[in-house]
Amino acid sequence: MTLLCLALMLAAAPAPIRSAATPYWPGREWERRTPTQVGLDPARLDEAIAFAKANETTEPRDLERAHYTGAFGREPFNEAKGPLRPRGDPTGIVVRHGYIVAEWGEPDRVDVTNSVTKSFLSSVVGVAVDRSLIRSVDDPVAPVFAAPVLDREGHLLDLFSTPHGRTITWDHLLRQTSDWSGTLWGKPDWADRPAADLEKDIARERRAPGTVYEYNDSRVNLLALAALNVWRRPLPQVLAEYVMEPIGASRTWRWYGYADSWVVLDGALVQSVSGGGHWGGGLFINARDQARFGLLTLRRGRWHERQVLSEEWIRKALTPTPAQPTYGFMNYFLNTDRKYLPEAPATAFVHVGAGTNAIYVDPVNDLVVVVRWIEGKALPEFVKRVLAAVEGP
Repeated sequence: MTLLCLALMLAAAPAPIRSAATPYWPGREWERRTPTQVGLDPARLDEAIAFAKANETTEPRDLERAHYTGAFGREPFNEAKGPLRPRGDPTGIVVRHGYIVAEWGEPDRVDVTNSVTKSFLSSVVGVAVDRSLIRSVDDPVAPVFAAPVLDREGHLLDLFSTPHGRTITWDHLLRQTSDWSGTLWGKPDWADRPAADLEKDIARERRAPGTVYEYNDSRVNLLALAALNVWRRPLPQVLAEYVMEPIGASRTWRWYGYADSWVVLDGALVQSVSGGGHWGGGLFINARDQARFGLLTLRRGRWHERQVLSEEWIRKALTPTPAQPTYGFMNYFLNTDRKYLPEAPATAFVHVGAGTNAIYVDPVNDLVVVVRWIEGKALPEFVKRVLAAVEGP
């Protein structure tokens, strides 16, 4: 009888938590653990989740209305050219030691992730570097456009012919320090978050690439077009094959460009995707797939036995930009000197976009936290509350 009881108790016991030496990797079915099993205080974690729900962004859920009534709607050339659709409830996932610990909202809902798209775009560039399709991020981008690039109407896209343009490297575009000047898909660079003295800004001399940081979606879209010319195939296909399928992501995500962001490539029309949802489009993805991507970056580009992104690429992505030390490669927001998230470790980083959409990645605490549709100013406090739940390794 004693042996029978022991056998029943062992059968009912939860699976052991793998040690750091043998980390758990999610399969198609993602294993779950209770907060207590992974060293988190359940009550404090519940408090953090309640805080996230209570601090839903005040912007309208109708994202088309939000676009035209918010700051972007007051910009020149503000027409939305990519898809916009209403978003869902405040949503999130907490992952520790690779296991799902908590979820709220609609984790399977496919919503736009806005500028978190940039982290996926930079990953596509990273795979090109890892495969030597791009020799070095310090190489100039202009040679990629040596052959004529035509839009769907047959117009030549002349983007890097100026002396300044010819000095811009992949690193400058990845770090948003290029100060590129031009118009792409009907959006001049100066129309994105325009300067107070716009005429003076348009007429000024371009700054040397690498010296000044400026968050600019026209230049991000330029990077996407450059990457398309390197790969010579649609970037969503590249992302699927080299990143999303290896990490076991769903097949529900989509990556869009604009109605007019098409080029003639090898005799076919191919859409050049956007790096965010500034004018619509960008990556539409569910929270679980976001969490998988966060876990990939937490684990330095590795997934099971496969190095999806080289460790060297992740190292560069996490290297502070001299002109903006809290920014790495797009869209890795770094916690350099704990300026971005004062209560988090300095090594933590966030893939973040408007909404707010955020993937918090914390190597010290082996945490990945996805939080969607929270007020941006509430993000530091939310992270503080999640970290307050950490009780042990």
